[in-house]
Amino acid sequence: MRWDGQALDADDGALPGLERAGLVRSVQTPDFEGITFHEVLCKSALNKTPDESQLPFRYTVNAFRGCSHACRYCFARPTHEYLDLDAGRDFDSQIVVKTNVAAVLRKELNRKSWKHEHVALGTNTDPYQRAEGRYRLMPGIIRALTESATPFSILTKGTLLRRDLPLLTLAAQQVPVSIGVSLAIHDADLQKSIEPGTPSPRARLDLIRTITDAGMTCNVMVAPVIPFLTDSARHLDGLLEAIAAAGASRATVLPMHLRGSTKGWFMNWLATEHPALIRQYRQLYGRSAYVPPEYNSWLKERVDPLVERHGLGGRAKHRDAGSASRAATERRDLVEAGRTGSTLTLF
Repeated sequence: MRWDGQALDADDGALPGLERAGLVRSVQTPDFEGITFHEVLCKSALNKTPDESQLPFRYTVNAFRGCSHACRYCFARPTHEYLDLDAGRDFDSQIVVKTNVAAVLRKELNRKSWKHEHVALGTNTDPYQRAEGRYRLMPGIIRALTESATPFSILTKGTLLRRDLPLLTLAAQQVPVSIGVSLAIHDADLQKSIEPGTPSPRARLDLIRTITDAGMTCNVMVAPVIPFLTDSARHLDGLLEAIAAAGASRATVLPMHLRGSTKGWFMNWLATEHPALIRQYRQLYGRSAYVPPEYNSWLKERVDPLVERHGLGGRAKHRDAGSASRAATERRDLVEAGRTGSTLTLF
């Protein structure tokens, strides 16, 4: 496997062109059955996104490659293929850990050339996946960002964030900090099937409440909405009601996209668990990684009144640089999700 290239200059979701560094060791432990951790020393912690990506932030930090959340739809799966690993089970179980990421980040942030631009965490793989419980990389990352007066945002499905909430609360007193929780599935059985390594919907709702009780704003990404499985008015209404009751300030709803080898991995799951939907999915995603404009418009018409009803359009609380950056990202995704000229009569 090509472990020699861990310079971490990858853009979010794209196949990276990494410089070479060394694999330190591979580790298996009974506490993480079925998972192998590949510990590497990175040469760079800050990932600069390419100008053509049109992202609202220019820098990201990803402490891991691969993710034990094992979400069937994860857009980052193809990045594992660079390592001569597959985008399916290897992505879920072969986790690359950048053990020196906090120290390297601190050095980069201390450069005179650093302009204290916003840094996004959780843009590729989750910073609070289970591996973080073993390696504890996030406290060092948070401290490095805070001490360098660098604004940052975190997006996660991991309830392990609760461990660092006191540190994040202190950081927010010094720099703009935005926290987002990803929660798109309210049905616990479906969540276990399609996101088997993630905390339950109830656990994530409790995390949202804990964040807001700590005095911080929490935005929720209801993404991806999975066609024919989580796009019913009943499911979305129940989910948004629960999110609002947990104290979230904003919810952004986006449909699922299936890029590269992620599509095959998801479709294999669908064929096993919901074979009756195969025909509809081939129609919906047959020509593109994205849903057609008709579906996107239909979903928006369904969701907008629900978001308004539950007061999740963005309440009049403090709006820091991190939340502004996240909102810009969400707008870009909405535009990108509608970029297809195909026409379908779905409903």
